[in-house]
Amino acid sequence: MSRTSIAQALKSSDFGSSVTVKGWVRTRRGNKHLSFIALNDGTSINSIQVVADGSRFTEEFLKPVTTGACLCVEGKLVESQGKGQSVEIQAENIRIYGTADPETYPLQKKGHSLEFLREIAHLRPRTNTFGAIFRIRHHMAIAIHRFFHERGFYYVHTPIITGSDAEGAGQMFQVTTLDLDNLKKTPEGKVDFSEDFFGRPTNLTVSGQLEGELAALALGAIYTFGPTFRAENSNTPRHLSEFWMIEPEVAFNEIEENMQLAQDFIQYCVRWALDNCMDDLNFLCQMYDKELIDRLKFVVENDFVRLTYSEGIRILEEAVARGHKFEYRIGWGSDLQSEHERYLVEEHFKKPVILTDYPAEIKAFYMKQNDDGKTVRAMDVLFPKIGEIIGGSEREEDYEKLKKRAEAMGVPEKDIWWYLDTRRFGTAPHSGFGLGFERLLLFVTGMANIRDVIPFPRTPKNAQF
Repeated sequence: MSRTSIAQALKSSDFGSSVTVKGWVRTRRGNKHLSFIALNDGTSINSIQVVADGSRFTEEFLKPVTTGACLCVEGKLVESQGKGQSVEIQAENIRIYGTADPETYPLQKKGHSLEFLREIAHLRPRTNTFGAIFRIRHHMAIAIHRFFHERGFYYVHTPIITGSDAEGAGQMFQVTTLDLDNLKKTPEGKVDFSEDFFGRPTNLTVSGQLEGELAALALGAIYTFGPTFRAENSNTPRHLSEFWMIEPEVAFNEIEENMQLAQDFIQYCVRWALDNCMDDLNFLCQMYDKELIDRLKFVVENDFVRLTYSEGIRILEEAVARGHKFEYRIGWGSDLQSEHERYLVEEHFKKPVILTDYPAEIKAFYMKQNDDGKTVRAMDVLFPKIGEIIGGSEREEDYEKLKKRAEAMGVPEKDIWWYLDTRRFGTAPHSGFGLGFERLLLFVTGMANIRDVIPFPRTPKNAQF
């Protein structure tokens, strides 16, 4: 008999039918006359109850059926007599695929801290919490692809290995096949990369944006969705060394259209979660964040406030004047910290905020320069509990301005000559933004640490599993 998923079985009302379910034991309780086994296969936050009659299954046979054991159960689907579920399975045959010694299996029926579960990342998907998070992660990926496909965007795969630094920050992981114990040097004493696999220094990418722009200036509207890497020695709850980015780029879009696209996009994703992940969201709301679902609904139902960086600074300075304490200094020209961003969103406007027109000195070389000579057409989307969740801009399409800006910020022309070429040959206004996938998941799941929304987190001194 073919397998029925537990999610399907729980929704069925075909009482009396024969079913086969397979999964892992969450709990077993009962006595020698009747055993109740909670079985879960990962398709739902909810387990199905399997009733094993003692006249058919002896206590000796059921002894290995402990938390973590893997079973195949054949039986009849019946209406449940207990509370909290509508169906259960009267077992007719149980096959034990694998056991889990209660003395050594680390996921016994008790509370486990999220910190402890990070140490056993190979097993944590079996918990209710991480089953819910990773199902939501899947749904968010589906929502992202659907949103862009429905609007005529093309999915472009940009390189993971690159010779350029899109952010100009230099915090990149180097890729090499050179023998690090026997490096050949040039006459100047530098590493001779002519002997390396690519014949030049290469790194893991921090962004697919620059290559995405090339595609947008041919296909019109594209998006990237892939892994990115940053060698930033940061152990905060908001940083990973390996993370996923979604980066749309659109020819002919200017900053206003870019802001609207960002709002539409993130509202679509949140709405998708509310429509498709409610069982998992209810669990996370109950266990971790009582305001989670209300906050998600609020984002979907409200337009985002739009204001300039200068206006935001004025609001923050007025808050300081009234006695509000920030850990980090605030003033025009300073980069906003998470506490400043969250003040604007959570306390002042009580809505998501899109900040625009940042000082040029604190933004990347490719952002379009405003006529005031001081600011660029950058935009950051700020969310409750997260701070910045999207960063983007209208891109500088003027060849001379872009070239001078890159030089001023120390980005070598030899590394971006191909990028500059798009401004020499048929340049066009265009805009885009980047959304950190894990930051979106932090917001949608209500989790507090970014390490808990990616299956195998990579952080400084941690590349296990």
